[in-house]
Amino acid sequence: MKKTCKYDIPVPNLARTQRVTFMLNEEEHRLICNYLSKYKINNHSRWYRETILSHILKVLEQDYPTLFGENEMRR
Repeated sequence: MKKTCKYDIPVPNLARTQRVTFMLNEEEHRLICNYLSKYKINNHSRWYRETILSHILKVLEQDYPTLFGENEMRR
């Protein structure tokens, strides 16, 4: 019997061929490691990917052009 993940989302099979690398200082790394262990997150690369992309999508949604300006919509 195949074990399914609780958070498994059906996604098209898109190969990840692009590598992204970044550096953290000791304090940032310790903070992230503590967070991942506290919430029992085993797949670190998936967590980084989802966290970064969700932030980007949220910002893009906020910056989306609208028909009216913000001041006109508040009236």
